Amino acid sequence: MKFFAVLAVSVLLAGCVSPGDLESNDPSISTNTAKDPKRYALCVLPRWQDARSDVSMSETEYGYRLIAATNNMTDELLSIRKTSKGSAVKLYQRMAWAPGYGRGDMEQAVRGCL
Repeated sequence: MKFFAVLAVSVLLAGCVSPGDLESNDPSISTNTAKDPKRYALCVLPRWQDARSDVSMSETEYGYRLIAATNNMTDELLSIRKTSKGSAVKLYQRMAWAPGYGRGDMEQAVRGCL
């Protein structure tokens, strides 16, 4: 019985994924663009919002961050950081191997706005 209790707690904790948790993994997409972070973020944001309604954008110290999250789980995180030649773009996905609602459209937006 103890085993099942530990297993249940592990499953519940695994369900909570923060943006920091995603950023500790390798990005699904890592590339650069000549666009500045704000211009690039404003290109991707409406496309992500068309794909999913749970998208938010925030300004960071080094650029912008777009997040798609449901229930305590960050599903997609787009980090856009200013570089000397434009922006470094990194897309992190909770389960990059799994198909998800709007996932293909979101990846296409990341690439399409470069």
